[in-house]
Amino acid sequence: MARDERRVRVTVDGPDAASSDATERVAVACLRAGIEAVLPRAVVSERVALDGSVLRIGDDAYDLDGYDRIVVVGGGKATDGVASALESILGDRIDAGVVVVDEAAGSEGDDDSPIERVVGGHPVPTKAGVEGTARAVELVREAGEETLVLAVITGGASALFAAPVDAVGLSALRETTDALLGAGADIDEINAVRKHLSRVKGGRLAAAAAPATVVGIAFSDVVGDDPSVIGSGPTVPDDSTYADALDVLERYAIDAPPAVREQLRRGARGAESETPTADESSLDRVDTHVLANAATALEAAATIAADRGYDPLVLSSRIRGEAREAGVTHAAIAEEIVGSGNPIAPPAVVLSGGETTVTVRGGGTGGPNLESALAAGIEFARSGSPVADRSVAFLAADTDGRDGSTDAAGALVTPRTIGDTADAADARVALDDNDSLSALRERGALIRTGATGTNVNDLRVLVVEE
Repeated sequence: MARDERRVRVTVDGPDAASSDATERVAVACLRAGIEAVLPRAVVSERVALDGSVLRIGDDAYDLDGYDRIVVVGGGKATDGVASALESILGDRIDAGVVVVDEAAGSEGDDDSPIERVVGGHPVPTKAGVEGTARAVELVREAGEETLVLAVITGGASALFAAPVDAVGLSALRETTDALLGAGADIDEINAVRKHLSRVKGGRLAAAAAPATVVGIAFSDVVGDDPSVIGSGPTVPDDSTYADALDVLERYAIDAPPAVREQLRRGARGAESETPTADESSLDRVDTHVLANAATALEAAATIAADRGYDPLVLSSRIRGEAREAGVTHAAIAEEIVGSGNPIAPPAVVLSGGETTVTVRGGGTGGPNLESALAAGIEFARSGSPVADRSVAFLAADTDGRDGSTDAAGALVTPRTIGDTADAADARVALDDNDSLSALRERGALIRTGATGTNVNDLRVLVVEE
């Protein structure tokens, strides 16, 4: 095992624990508890068990005496840890497997593991990841009626577990996805396109495994936990069509590579098979279980807050929209708690999860959690703020340990993070330039965890003392 999953190390660039105040220490403790609750071994030990010959996953049971072969496939940031946890439970019952893992998180597999680990790329798919995914597809194609396929799909699988159809290739897939993201297409629209350019997404992995029994094991990194969105739903039916995918390209005026357009046009003419829908027999023996999500992390964080004498409130696990606006909103909630005791009286911890986004207009470096924290810090420092002389802390971090393209998980700010008027003005300039990383590094506010080996998106912690 490459790392110790029992404890996540969380560090702040600024004051050490001895000199930080209670709000900062509680915020860090809540983050640590939230991440530890969604680490693969913790989740699998809670939700997966072997009782004699019966494998229990979530609320379902699978009698292993009815199968002559068990294989494990999949990809994502938590997939390496999930694969190892499954090996700990099933031992030599696992016959083979291929999973595509994130290089930053390391690998837990050992030399004699029946599950091959292939290091892929994130956020951009790599040739190695594509080749590994192709091997996983070939493995499930060999499955028979008495094969049990455990398909592990976790956050990051959209890039790590990628297998574009041969006619399109990796370069064209990257170019098209980047163009859709830049044009502001939403996740369902992007998925409609990439599901129809893939050999695994949109239920195609499960269809390739028919007539085997396929059990999807998912860790959700999407708001709402829709299994068809997690990793673009390799084990889940898809109702979108080639025609829908072409409509998305037209709607956003995407100048897609010729290979992409031709593939989609062939499909719209009926020359390519559609993604499988719920009524297709190839998916008759498929279940998908979402074992961990943002709510899992928030529940653990709330428990720690209560244990430390704070009244916890889970605001939402579905916060989305502009990151800086989320930061301003959380600062406003702190002001309301101080001013009126609403929506909860101090000492209080307000928690939220979800996935915010950044509209990039500047040339700086940052991520949604860094931008959210910087915006909150600016609000705390504004003239006349009711929290200016109070013990308040706001932490925003990505549970995978990397916010955007940075090496920081996020940041922790207090009313003291940003100082006088000139300092606040400098911070606003940095925010306008989307340069939250530099601004928060200079102020000793960065949170670092390293790659955690899991991912259920953002976790925000607002702490207000009495």
